[in-house]
Amino acid sequence: MIYRMLDDNGDYVFGRGKHAYLKDAEAVAQAIKTRLLLLYSEWWEDREDGLPLWEQILGTSGSEKNLQAVDYIFLDRIRGTTGVMAILGYQSDFDRQSRRYKFKAVVETIYGNLLVTNTGKEAET
Repeated sequence: MIYRMLDDNGDYVFGRGKHAYLKDAEAVAQAIKTRLLLLYSEWWEDREDGLPLWEQILGTSGSEKNLQAVDYIFLDRIRGTTGVMAILGYQSDFDRQSRRYKFKAVVETIYGNLLVTNTGKEAET
């Protein structure tokens, strides 16, 4: 699997030839990241794809039931990524004071395992 790299602004990288692409586990990590950042109905080619941030996540009460639903949404997005075989572990935390949701997932890919988080660190192989 190969995947075009993104720069710090989330834009495609051009002009570096073969160095503008990621391969294997790094490509899967980039694919997971872009699937989690794609908002529902944002992509013109498939209006039914994307993370339902506005539709189902923001504005929920933060109850245990709602947090489980949010976990399921994130797990589903990760599982649906090309190259992902299974999710080996998943932890999430919701800080009610700051209303910040954090997650960490260990993902088994066809190239090896990845650690995927939304805490600002890139996915690690």
